[in-house]
Amino acid sequence: MTWLALCDHDERRFSVRGLGSDKQQEACIADDPRSLLTRGSIVFETRLSADGRPQLLFGHNTTFPWQRSLTFQAIPGGGIAMVQVQGKSIAHAAIQRKDAGRTDVVRITYSWDSCAKWGRLTLEQPEDTTLTSVYVENPHPLSLEDVRHLMLGTGGSTFAPDMIFAALSDRIEPTGPMPSLLPGTPLATPWGYKPAVTLQRGDTVLTRGAGVVPVLHSISRTVPARGSYRPVRLRAPYFGLQQDIVVSPDQRLLIDGPEVEYLFGQEAVLVPARHLVNGFAAMDEPCGPTISYTQLLLPSHETLIAAGTALESLYIGRIRRNGQHMHASLLQQLDRNSLPEHGKPAHHVLKWHDAIHLARQRAA
Repeated sequence: MTWLALCDHDERRFSVRGLGSDKQQEACIADDPRSLLTRGSIVFETRLSADGRPQLLFGHNTTFPWQRSLTFQAIPGGGIAMVQVQGKSIAHAAIQRKDAGRTDVVRITYSWDSCAKWGRLTLEQPEDTTLTSVYVENPHPLSLEDVRHLMLGTGGSTFAPDMIFAALSDRIEPTGPMPSLLPGTPLATPWGYKPAVTLQRGDTVLTRGAGVVPVLHSISRTVPARGSYRPVRLRAPYFGLQQDIVVSPDQRLLIDGPEVEYLFGQEAVLVPARHLVNGFAAMDEPCGPTISYTQLLLPSHETLIAAGTALESLYIGRIRRNGQHMHASLLQQLDRNSLPEHGKPAHHVLKWHDAIHLARQRAA
């Protein structure tokens, strides 16, 4: 299962053998324009304007030798509509944000299995833990020729200025909780620091405030290294780090200090790494087309210690109560009885405007 294509406003890549760390020895699909992707996912991120104006965001349309198109449009109210046409047959779905407001970045995942006559359109907001999904009835397979045009921007394709990136996979991509640490991130354990990827169920880690706790599960995923997946380097000695670490933009750090108590009335708060980027303490990390992340699931959402700083462990909320969301997530292969229930996050999570304000205060 492989990421086959990636595009943004700076570059476009397509390979039937896969990209970056996903590259395979042999082609994942026959390199023939008529070859069909009967199963796969298109993942993209885009900005949706607060006024909810309709706009064609991403798509491909051709009339030779018959009408074929796949388009994604922003619709009034802050939602996304998908329309797929093959000849006289049409498959479509629409999804609305529950909390449309300011200009937000959303992640859309369209997955299909045409042999099973099943498809799913999912909308997520990278800084939120909620998601909304709708099913797509009888989606059509996509030809290699059409997806190549779509991803490379040729032959009647659209990639709007509001688009951030788009990627194509030959698998049903998961949605929901995602890992956010590089596999080699040093995490504190009773026996010293260990690389995150080496810690598995049954191991123990040191946490801030809760002492030694067991690891319930470790999850990993390879993703396109763009948008809300583009890595961020946190530099030592800032944030109490003993060495630099690289995390995803959604990895939240535990920040404390007198300014936190003064501004928010909290002893400590969680801040996404994306809001700490300032060019010296935290900066965007150059990388290839894909990147692999890992993360640990702990019983009560305890705070990990990574190279001397406090980081959030994987937060899954009460996903075990929602069979649909759990089945669509990275947790689908796990025993539901082995999953914890996380109520509210262990610490107050700052909204984007508060996080940016705190970062500026600290920089000053």
